[in-house]
Amino acid sequence: MEKTQSIRTAIIGSGPRGTSVLERLLANTAALAETGTEPARLHIDVIDPYPAGPGHVWQPQQSRLYLMNTQSFYPTLVPQDPALAAPIAGTTFDQWRVRQQAHPSPSLTADERAELAVLESSDFPSRALYGRYLRCTLDELTEQAPDGVTIEFHETSAESVRPAADGMYDVGLASGATLHTNAVVLALGHVPSRLNPEQRELQGAAVQLGLRYLPPAVPADVDWTAIPAGEPVLVRGMGLNFFDAMGQLTEGRGGKFVSNGGKLTYEPSGQEPLIIAASRRGTPYRAKAALAGYYPSSVTLRYLTEAALERFRAAGIRPGFDHDLWPLLHRDTLWAYYSTLVRSQLGAVPDAAAFLAALEEALHPHAHSAARWEDSVESVLAVHVGPRHRLDLPGLAAPLAGRSFASRAQLDAAVVEYLLDDARRSALGEDDPVKMAIGALHRGRAVLKTAVADGGITDESWVAGLRGWFESFVEGLASGPPALRSEQLAALATAGIVSFVGPDPKFGVDRRNAMFTATSPWVDGPPMTAKTMVEALAPGNRVSATDSPVLEQLLADGLARPRLMMTAEGAPVQSTGLDVVPHPYRPVAANGSVTGNLYVLGLQLSSSQWGTAIAAEAVQPGQPAYRSGQRTLRDADEIARAILGL
Repeated sequence: MEKTQSIRTAIIGSGPRGTSVLERLLANTAALAETGTEPARLHIDVIDPYPAGPGHVWQPQQSRLYLMNTQSFYPTLVPQDPALAAPIAGTTFDQWRVRQQAHPSPSLTADERAELAVLESSDFPSRALYGRYLRCTLDELTEQAPDGVTIEFHETSAESVRPAADGMYDVGLASGATLHTNAVVLALGHVPSRLNPEQRELQGAAVQLGLRYLPPAVPADVDWTAIPAGEPVLVRGMGLNFFDAMGQLTEGRGGKFVSNGGKLTYEPSGQEPLIIAASRRGTPYRAKAALAGYYPSSVTLRYLTEAALERFRAAGIRPGFDHDLWPLLHRDTLWAYYSTLVRSQLGAVPDAAAFLAALEEALHPHAHSAARWEDSVESVLAVHVGPRHRLDLPGLAAPLAGRSFASRAQLDAAVVEYLLDDARRSALGEDDPVKMAIGALHRGRAVLKTAVADGGITDESWVAGLRGWFESFVEGLASGPPALRSEQLAALATAGIVSFVGPDPKFGVDRRNAMFTATSPWVDGPPMTAKTMVEALAPGNRVSATDSPVLEQLLADGLARPRLMMTAEGAPVQSTGLDVVPHPYRPVAANGSVTGNLYVLGLQLSSSQWGTAIAAEAVQPGQPAYRSGQRTLRDADEIARAILGL
């Protein structure tokens, strides 16, 4: 009788992505058994110093003040794609939420039950609660594992992956053990990164002068109690990590936000520091609009469509970002703004029907070969729309650009005005033209992720366009926090707990007075100073600067290499991610060969996929961007099928 084949695989990283690979291995093994085919015996080693399921970022024990950046209805660990093998267990997060509300698991803590009791589908859950969902789903998966599958969890780090003489791999663990395995999956997620030269200089000055410097980190890893009450703290970065820091240093210290007649105020506990907030724009990310779904239902892309992308493919054109793709999305953004303006603000455009007809004609691709299409749009706007109602896209992303401030108080007042206006627009949801323009950018981002993946655009436009300017532009508009965070920040500034540095800040060290300094060329007055500085940034996602032992070893041994891209001038530049071949993704070795049976999933694919920072999540089935939202889960499925030889 023929002996049943045995496969052993190691998954390095047990957060959402690593757990997705585990789930797909189990689902595909079960699907194979249902066909009457006897699957191989499968042993899975899962390696991570953090508990499996939540991994590092989503630990259930972290502060409940850390919120997800997506609403309850959106994320899932298990695929909802009917083209993939059916899950053996598990649900979407929202289905789990409803189930736990009706029949709470005995494993839930009192805090988890309290959060679940009031959590709605459109609310933003805490990261801790999502971590509990991940853990519960993992437990369900392991309980339902098919016959012939064994799983072993190693709560330690992988330090090396080296080819063995028999064609397998030896995975060296920090515990001293070695695992002998057929295949290895790198699902590393956020890994430590070496500081850049400026950060190293600031850190060195802190050591010399007795200052306190907190480098980029996962917010839940930071000891916020080390920041003294009543003293200034300089916080660099006003993206999502900033709001995490803000929450820990205010509500986390006993302060309270109070709603009074629709206006939010802050009651200090007296334990807060004075937060000095700095970022390139001088303002935080714009807040998300209040919507019933992930995308606005009133916004449909008319120009950056699958049909448009197919026309490029059919013509054998590999599009450039600035020349080919952005003009289409720019058109969609303009149409979303002005069609919403006409619908929601009666009288803003005197002859709405004539305006929309003329705008549609001006936006039509190739309708005006003799003139730039933007000029045609400007001509239409000059006739129909007054200056007060025009869309200023660059101004949306840089609301303080072109302004100077005679004092810090004047700047703070301007930022508060911006925050309250932005929160007001968010509350209007689909009736606000600005938020619907951003909604078009948000929808378009999902289409772009598919369009640019795996060499879908030229190297030079990836470097100069997509990553060069568009990424930071769209993140500042479409990746913001819940609107409540903008209202809270405005309340803190009004209460004197938060002050702002201004646009284009410069950071330094006053060695004579032993202080960090921050100044803006657009704000008069002396530098802002503090003995503590916090980098409100995630660790840099650049494989060449990684502090991950296993990644460093793979690069040093030549089993993997960073991807080089060519600029328009023909100069090679080292990109952020690994050089890989699809599908499934496997690293390209230093000599140009493909490293077989070694698979990559997630953040280290940032040179082949755009937008890899989002964890394994999926938009609702039936929505146009469904396939794009399922990308990570489909990648996990491809890896699982390759390991199983399917």
